[in-house]
Amino acid sequence: MKLEEEKHVQYILSVEKRSNDLESLVMDHLKLSGAYWGLTTLHLLGRLSSVDQDRIIDWVLKCQHESGGFAGNVGHDPHILHTLSAVQVLALFDRMDVLDVDKLCSYVAGLQNEDGSFSGDMWGEIDTRYVIILYSFVRFDILKAFGSVYRKLMFFFQVFIVVQYVVLHYYIAWTKSISKRL
Repeated sequence: MKLEEEKHVQYILSVEKRSNDLESLVMDHLKLSGAYWGLTTLHLLGRLSSVDQDRIIDWVLKCQHESGGFAGNVGHDPHILHTLSAVQVLALFDRMDVLDVDKLCSYVAGLQNEDGSFSGDMWGEIDTRYVIILYSFVRFDILKAFGSVYRKLMFFFQVFIVVQYVVLHYYIAWTKSISKRL
């Protein structure tokens, strides 16, 4: 079976043009993350040059709030998930230079709770995914400018990895013991 690369490229390019259909309106608040996945696919297919990079970068920057976080689209609330997507899109285009790192660090620091966990947005949703997202920011060397958050994040990420390893190890042992009984 052959991958129909051109059909994939044409579909991805057509999605952006469909802004008034029901599907686009319902998913409007997720547009930035969707753009990241579509652009990543184009990059993997060697076709990232088929989009207007300057127009996309301009739109991404319009999604940034005064708080420093990015929303899924213009006019929506910022969230750490969309903030990561914005950083990833800028990295795809090698345009990290347009990112206001101080504002981003301030936003991320503001999401940290008293217990050390991180919320995804101003409404306080807590999820372990956010620690992994913060580690992604570290991989982009963004949070190093914010020393205390960086050190805490590295500690929490290391603990998270150890806990995940232990849980996975015991889960595998448990499933093997169950299967032997059956």
